[in-house]
Amino acid sequence: MNRIALVCLAASAALSASAAIAQQAQAPSPAPFIDWEKIQIKTTDLGHNTYRLEGQGGNITVAVGTDGIIMVDGQFAPLSAKIKAAVAAISPLPIKYLINTHFHGDHTGGNENFARDGAVVVAQDNIRIRLAAGTMNGINGGKTPPVPAAGLPTETYIGGSKTVQVGGRTAVLTHIPNGHTDGDSYVYFADANVIATGDTSNNTKKYQTIDFANGGDIRGMIQANDAFLKLGNDETQYVVGHGPLAHKADVAEFRAMLVIARDRVEKLFNEGKSEAEVVAMRPLADLDAKWAVNDSAVIAFTRMVYNSFKRS
Repeated sequence: MNRIALVCLAASAALSASAAIAQQAQAPSPAPFIDWEKIQIKTTDLGHNTYRLEGQGGNITVAVGTDGIIMVDGQFAPLSAKIKAAVAAISPLPIKYLINTHFHGDHTGGNENFARDGAVVVAQDNIRIRLAAGTMNGINGGKTPPVPAAGLPTETYIGGSKTVQVGGRTAVLTHIPNGHTDGDSYVYFADANVIATGDTSNNTKKYQTIDFANGGDIRGMIQANDAFLKLGNDETQYVVGHGPLAHKADVAEFRAMLVIARDRVEKLFNEGKSEAEVVAMRPLADLDAKWAVNDSAVIAFTRMVYNSFKRS
């Protein structure tokens, strides 16, 4: 074989390798393995017969009335039995309502299991639509299949607010049109001074996903946190989507990060910069140092903020 042929073969191999790497980079990452047996449910008493449950996935809020229980979010399906046991340790009363703050599986995975026991699943109607149709991740292209009918909310509302009551307890759901997704609700228990924010706020001190492929928008996230700060006071306990129990200062810190990210990326978007150009510019470098877990998180969050402005 002559030298020219060897060079051609080497070039062909390099191109094939590059194509394989590109395909791998475009493929969605596999879900991390979770050993469900090792997950424990931690209960925190918030006072006024209201509790926070922490396990794997979105934080849960439990409000106990005189004849039943309102629960906000239900985490993953494999944890339902452990969650039920944790709730039973609080009160023997039945879970009458399960509220979904948004459609992601770490908050809605238990819907079918709790509905089977008689709970009415309540949500903003876009959650029902997203779960029934299946969804796609805008960052990695991963697809989530439709949820069976038994796992869909059966009591929904379109916009504004909705009230759910059991035995002297009242939960007020308020829709955030385009925040973390297009179907977010936050839930206010006025008697306990507790706000369950869902994933429109967190206390992990890390960037929060903005699901732009399913209606998410950083501007709506900011509006949601504005509402939390206005509604709450220095004694308010915020059961955020992820992370420890939050207070007003934590919410204000999270909001401030969102505002900086919005302002910087929107300016570049309005100047006509492409998504790739904005990512390469690293406009959030100082925030990244504090709020990003790794470089992939830097890129993903910048893309999420940029794609928010494509909505308009």
